[in-house]
Amino acid sequence: MWMDSRRPKATRRHVVRGFAAAAASFAFPCPSFAQSAARVIVIGGGFGGTSCARALRKIDSKLQVTLVEPNRIFTACPFSNEVIAGLRDISAQQFGYEKTAADGVTVIAQAAAKVDPQARTVGLADGTSLPYDRLVLAPGIDMRFDSLEGYDEATAEKMPHAWKAGAQTVLLRRQIEAMEDGGVVALAVPATPYRCPPAPYERASLIAHYLKTKKPRSKVLILDAKDTIPQQQLFEHAWKTFYPGIIERIALSQGGRLVSVDTSTGTLVTEFGNYNPQVANVIPPQKAGNIAKLAGAADNTGWCPIDPATFGSKLVPNIHVIGDAIIGGSVPKSASAAHAEGKVCAAMVASLIAGKPPASPTFEGICYNTVSPGYAFFMSGSYHPRDELFAEIVGSSFTSPLNGHGLDEVRKREADQAQSWFKTITVETFG
Repeated sequence: MWMDSRRPKATRRHVVRGFAAAAASFAFPCPSFAQSAARVIVIGGGFGGTSCARALRKIDSKLQVTLVEPNRIFTACPFSNEVIAGLRDISAQQFGYEKTAADGVTVIAQAAAKVDPQARTVGLADGTSLPYDRLVLAPGIDMRFDSLEGYDEATAEKMPHAWKAGAQTVLLRRQIEAMEDGGVVALAVPATPYRCPPAPYERASLIAHYLKTKKPRSKVLILDAKDTIPQQQLFEHAWKTFYPGIIERIALSQGGRLVSVDTSTGTLVTEFGNYNPQVANVIPPQKAGNIAKLAGAADNTGWCPIDPATFGSKLVPNIHVIGDAIIGGSVPKSASAAHAEGKVCAAMVASLIAGKPPASPTFEGICYNTVSPGYAFFMSGSYHPRDELFAEIVGSSFTSPLNGHGLDEVRKREADQAQSWFKTITVETFG
């Protein structure tokens, strides 16, 4: 999916700017509505949902846009691995919805409890109901607690997944800090699809950095349900450079797939053996957030099939789905993709409400991975509809070079650009 490229004109800065510009070009078609103001509800206040709600208001201030999100503070997943490694405070990950409300979006701090597609209403946790003309679901992901024997929500308080940033992130950090030197931190990684495919390996890298500096006799063990990983050569080269003897990865073919856990003994059971780490970070298989199932927009895979031309649900009329919840083809489940999808979807919804054919969507996504302070690499791609899914545009993918002159400076520059990217996307999304 991600191809190496040496094209000198396409710098990382150009990629970041291109991603923002491409999304913006589809977000603001400025249609003129001949009808009364339409009611659009967006469920989910992450990078996709919040971007979509704000973009809708920018397209036309007469639109009645409501954002339904139970949490008053959003905690971002990108860079949360640095929180786990003690390099960043959790407060740096947290953002409110004041600017969203200032844009004229009605923000309701409640959970959506049900969706009635026939009546076109969203039921809230307090029993009230909201009508809509169009509904956008941006529910993110939920854990498939039924897919791993012995692992449930209670178990996650002992063996945290930390795959939704917040309390679980802090819990995992505290467990690692409390571990005695000489201990093992195990990460169990599921098969795809899951949120942010390279993130477990970034996490392993940054935990290894913490152990190297604070608990040098300790180790990181990756139990993996895959044989190959995103940017594998880049990660493995970095591990040999920074963490020789600290990180061990057991791939699928070596028996790395986790099949069950036993919290009474702290045991992780794989197909070929048992492990008893001092800290267990168990990342279970995932699915679309539960409201997608309640709305009828998720199929038997747990994810949401969509028409890529409009982000419209293939299962339920007048509902659109964006972000990690979708069956997106080549599009990775990432913050940058969700952010771009939110803006593009806003344009699609606005065009449909105005009775105009929506433009064919094209957008970009980028993902940075930090493996040590001041050392990062990236991958990016552009996507468009093809054969009922999103496909990567041929020749659009870029990734950091594995070798070359001045590589340390390249990695430092990309680490700086990662910081700039995070600042840019959070400002654009949350203000």
